[in-house]
Amino acid sequence: MPSKSKTKKDMKVVIVESPTKAKTISKFLDSSYHVMSSFGHVRDLPKSKIGVDVEHDFEPHYIIPRLAKPRVKALKEQVKKASEIILATDEDREGEAIAWHISQILDPEAQPVKRTSKKQSDSDDAGSKIQVSAMKRITFHEITKPAIEEALTRPRALDMNLVNAQQARRILDRLVGYELSPFLWKKLVRGLSAGRVQSAALRIIVEREEEIKKFIPQAYWTVEAQLKTKAKQEEFPASLISIDGKKLEKFDIKNTEEADAMVRALERAAWHVSHITKKEFKKTPPPPFTTSTLQQEAGKKIRFSAKQTMMAAQQLYEGVELSGEGSVGLITYMRTDSVHCSENAITEARNVITQTFGKDFALAETRKFKTKSKGAQEAHEAIRPTDPKRHPDSMKEQLSAMQWKLYNLIWRRFVASQMEQAIFDTTAIDIAATETADKRAYMFRANGVTKKFAGFLEAYPMKFEDTILPDMAEHDAVDASAVSAEAHATQPPPRYSEASLVKALEEHGIGRPSTYAPTISTIQARGYVEKNKDRRLAPTEMGVKVNAMLVEHFPQIVDIAFTAKMEEELDDVAEGKVVWQKTIREFYEPFHKNLVLKYEEVKKEVMDEKTDEICEKCGGQMIIKMGRFGKFLACSKFPECKNTKTIKKTIGLRCPLCNEGDVVEKRTKKKRTFWGCSRYPDCAYASWENPLNKKKEDPAPTEPEEEESSATEE
Repeated sequence: MPSKSKTKKDMKVVIVESPTKAKTISKFLDSSYHVMSSFGHVRDLPKSKIGVDVEHDFEPHYIIPRLAKPRVKALKEQVKKASEIILATDEDREGEAIAWHISQILDPEAQPVKRTSKKQSDSDDAGSKIQVSAMKRITFHEITKPAIEEALTRPRALDMNLVNAQQARRILDRLVGYELSPFLWKKLVRGLSAGRVQSAALRIIVEREEEIKKFIPQAYWTVEAQLKTKAKQEEFPASLISIDGKKLEKFDIKNTEEADAMVRALERAAWHVSHITKKEFKKTPPPPFTTSTLQQEAGKKIRFSAKQTMMAAQQLYEGVELSGEGSVGLITYMRTDSVHCSENAITEARNVITQTFGKDFALAETRKFKTKSKGAQEAHEAIRPTDPKRHPDSMKEQLSAMQWKLYNLIWRRFVASQMEQAIFDTTAIDIAATETADKRAYMFRANGVTKKFAGFLEAYPMKFEDTILPDMAEHDAVDASAVSAEAHATQPPPRYSEASLVKALEEHGIGRPSTYAPTISTIQARGYVEKNKDRRLAPTEMGVKVNAMLVEHFPQIVDIAFTAKMEEELDDVAEGKVVWQKTIREFYEPFHKNLVLKYEEVKKEVMDEKTDEICEKCGGQMIIKMGRFGKFLACSKFPECKNTKTIKKTIGLRCPLCNEGDVVEKRTKKKRTFWGCSRYPDCAYASWENPLNKKKEDPAPTEPEEEESSATEE
């Protein structure tokens, strides 16, 4: 904190988004600087109304949210004492927009936003702006002393192209959400929502589910042999690869009879080594993480959701309390699509590699990776540790479990990217089976691989097992211990995990690095998608219905190519190639025209189903209704009777405790699935694991009484 004697001449105020970030930065600056946090956005579109004037070039009506007003007041009071304001928010579009909103509040020369409401308390009043002699914008990839000091030497003006790209995205999403969601309420169920990116993501998941349901398995057969050497009787497996010199394709063996005939023909065959091929194979390490690849790998390797990954990454970037050092930023900025790293960071990494793993593992020259993502900014850096010398093992006691797992992953990936290739020796041995009963020539192959030099795998291990074949020479005779035919069936495509969905969104060009995690969280929170026990994403009945309605009546909203094209146009806005209002106008005018038409054309979908159950409160008939989170029972005499009940999903098993009730699937208020007795509370049986799959006892849930109700009446 600056002393009370500080004058306006020597007071500089640095404004960032986060108090943790403010704390970390303040360590690197002298007493002439005062670092403050805006606690995120200081202005936003109002929640109570659309907040966009579509009749006047889509002019946004920004307000200061109620929770932000004390912080805005504190910022204004502090800058009265300042000679200089330094906006040090994040370097992406969102950060640039936050900096602009702050400047709009504090800069007297900024053009005030036109008010559409007379309520003084809800508007950003230009007359209340503070006169400031200078305002600067700085950006940095990492929160370290050298990075902050360098940034202060090269301040710049606000990049209005980035601001406009963020504004355009915000306004587009607001127009779609606030105009299309009420349509879904009217035609399906109240409380639903639609979004430009979330609806496209939902479509990807629904279409994958349709692929799975339509999938017809195809049978195919393989022929395997268990062979052994003559001399040492060393056994090894081999697979049939060709017949009479023709390569065996997947579906060439058409049925069991044909496969069994081959096995019988091979039972008394003569076997010998036909050919041996030995090669050296080198594997290059993957590049440092981008936002997308970090979310994918964290999902696969440490089982983090996209939301958990970004939360932990934010903490590591903004600063973590370390013993004797205070708050320290441990990684570079975590929203990036670039794989570029600074030369200084690479030099430090190579020194660490030499010291930690040995000089044989360090590269003689820098390895550079090319960013493949569309619209990536090479000036940005990949996600890497700010100081590679901070080995994860030395940090374990000072970080939370989640922070450490993610830091360990990031550190190892970055260090590995500058290490030597892993080297493998591969061996392919072709074994001919001759003198068969059917007079055909069969060729089998045995594959072996051994790790010759670990290279980057020392830092970034991957699943690998040596497959060692016996020493053999061409023409050596071998014996067959067993020959067998194995039946297989093609498998449907798997449901998306969060990691594979992030990859799909990136490949399709849907959203940006900053939007992947919130998009996936949103479609789950809306009840459109559920995560099963295998951590795979499956659409709910409501998700399927919402998608079907959008595909039929608003195809552009859920069209993958169209959504990707919109992202490209937003990138063009960010580069100053397109005026943002033009982008919005070209989308909105046909969208709104179609929406007006669909309100007249589309009839409300009646999803009520009659039941034989009688309401215990009024004697009316209970009906099955559809709510945001699925089906529920409600009294047909609503609104006179508001009785609702959850629908018990039976699994075809009697209660193991009372042997009277049925085991039913239930949910807690936190949407965690458990199984309990249909006679609850008369029977208290409950289990976190499906009894049909249960192998061992686990602690029973303690909150069956907190079962979630999906009941939502209109």
